[in-house]
Amino acid sequence: MNGWTDELTRARLHVVTGKGGTGKTTVAAALALALATGGRRVLLVEVENRQGIARLFDRPPLPYSEERIASAPGGGEVRALAVDPEAALLEYLDMFYNLGFAGRTLKKMGAIEFATTLAPGLRDVLLTGKVKECVRRVGKSGRHEYDAVVLDAPPTGRVVRFLDVTRAMADLAKVGPIKGQSEGVVTLLHSGDTAVHLVALLEEMPVRETLEAVADLDAADLRPGAVFVNRVRPPRLPARSVAAAAEGRVDADRVRAGLAAAGLDVDDDVLDGLVEQAVEHAAGVLAEERAKDKLAESDLPSVELPDLTDGVDVAALYELAELLVGRGVR
Repeated sequence: MNGWTDELTRARLHVVTGKGGTGKTTVAAALALALATGGRRVLLVEVENRQGIARLFDRPPLPYSEERIASAPGGGEVRALAVDPEAALLEYLDMFYNLGFAGRTLKKMGAIEFATTLAPGLRDVLLTGKVKECVRRVGKSGRHEYDAVVLDAPPTGRVVRFLDVTRAMADLAKVGPIKGQSEGVVTLLHSGDTAVHLVALLEEMPVRETLEAVADLDAADLRPGAVFVNRVRPPRLPARSVAAAAEGRVDADRVRAGLAAAGLDVDDDVLDGLVEQAVEHAAGVLAEERAKDKLAESDLPSVELPDLTDGVDVAALYELAELLVGRGVR
């Protein structure tokens, strides 16, 4: 299934995950810019304390506050938030127990480390709870403060445990604000307002992890969104020549003739190197086609993003966002 669906357009929380090294933070940032295009307000959130968003946008480390980091075409804007579990706990204590001063005292005593050790799931409840608060927050006008929230989530190997830990916490806390907070997060994450997108490369391991993550999300009653196929390279050979070239059947004389027609005269060593590269490229193209067919088994919408040979900077993020908008992301 190709493209962005109306169902995904209706989502308000876009969770982005992927195997480490697939470029999930880059995709999350480009998605936030795409969703903000046309005058919308989007919040981009990270929870892994890596400051990946700040580095992408060439900014100092983000504080625990919602900072404006980019404008989007059409008058939109992207704000960013790096959620810190300790700050989230202090905020939580102040919000639900009016313990602002006491919370700071507890911090000095090391009680925060004690609390998260006593209930390991509490850390993820604090992180996802803050995300939920941002998604549900309503401004003075009575409208949601953000049109969409994009979460740069933990990698695929940990994302289901991260998103579903609130069920365990809801069972652990039978009454009080923690129970209410946990149930609110559970309701949001298991609703149609949330879509969990997966970032993959056309390589065996990322594809395998993506399909495993889709199965795990389904089993946890979490809604998979789209598969973002990142760093897709254009084929350099005619489609009819790929299979033969991958088997090593490359006519060196034809290659030489083609180079000569272009005004290039190469010696035998260079020609041999070019033939070898053609064979490797063709084998890679076939492997990527197999990976693409395998990904299609997920039956999820897919969006391809090109390989950026010059690296990723702020200009590249806008380029990717424009591509996403052109492919229906809104």
